[in-house]
Amino acid sequence: MKNIGDIDKNLKVLRDFPREGLMYRDVTGEPFSVYGVCHNGERFVRMPSDVAKSVSNGVYALHDHTAGGRVRFRTDSRRIAIRAYMDNVYRMPHFAFSGSCGFDMYVDGHYRATFMPPVDIEDGYESLLEVDGSMHDIEINMPLYSGVVKLEIGLDEGAALDAAKPYSRDLPVVFYGSSITQGGCASRPGTSYEAILSRMLDLDYVNLGFSGSAHGEVEMAEYIKGLEMSAFVYDYDHNAPDLEHLTNTHKRMFDIIRAAHPELPILLLSRPDHRVDEENDARAQVIISTYDQAKASGDSNVYFIPGSRLMSLCAEEGTVDGCHPTDLGFYSMAKTIFESGFFSR
Repeated sequence: MKNIGDIDKNLKVLRDFPREGLMYRDVTGEPFSVYGVCHNGERFVRMPSDVAKSVSNGVYALHDHTAGGRVRFRTDSRRIAIRAYMDNVYRMPHFAFSGSCGFDMYVDGHYRATFMPPVDIEDGYESLLEVDGSMHDIEINMPLYSGVVKLEIGLDEGAALDAAKPYSRDLPVVFYGSSITQGGCASRPGTSYEAILSRMLDLDYVNLGFSGSAHGEVEMAEYIKGLEMSAFVYDYDHNAPDLEHLTNTHKRMFDIIRAAHPELPILLLSRPDHRVDEENDARAQVIISTYDQAKASGDSNVYFIPGSRLMSLCAEEGTVDGCHPTDLGFYSMAKTIFESGFFSR
């Protein structure tokens, strides 16, 4: 059987390219800026490993997935390459490799292309993209559902390399939730709803989405309350095993974080689902109750957006499997939150 890249050159994955004249640098060194993840000496993680282990086995298994990880810098290099050392490469039938284990690149805030992973990826890959050689702000987004042990950026020898411009806010927005929050099933890392919002609003963010493992645990709430952040957004409705669990944990998490951050803007979301049925409505009422009680106590910095509204731009066409958003679904979520004015308050 012929490889599709031999038939259509636009579908060919670049695996072999000239490396002469490329100088590789580790992204943990200056002047690169790494956001959303940190390197613990062994790998990139979204939260400390000991804290993740204290929450649950699921959170621990996923805490080194690099959802929300970004590398930013400025350069005039015509060639930009990555050399990624990876493990925990996830393969799923409903999730493009370019999203689960790929890196994509934005130039001056606009999508340029994806460092496309090969289908037989095992422990990382190399890839190269080209730009016009002018000075540009570069942002490279890390995989949503895989682990990155080390990442190096290759640039033309002699090319300028400077630090990226800082985000417009000093502190990041923290997002907590389910696989949807983690980014399943965006076609590439830059199309998770948080990444889209980040570009719309020029804001930093931390993705604490844990696929199937967001249960509103006290340990997670205690960790989040200790973070410095400009806003908090949470939606773990899909991962709450039943209505009773959601009822017992949702306001508890809110209260723990609110006690530590009395003025912090907090946005509550119900599960992003276009369908309005009995189960979704009952779950939404739990979240509305948290919101109503907070407002009744005089809280002026709590907000709520129902899941059906989040998916209003795409209706039933916004998911890949009836649950996880496509890029269209994630855009609908991002645009709805953007237009709600939450981040302008």
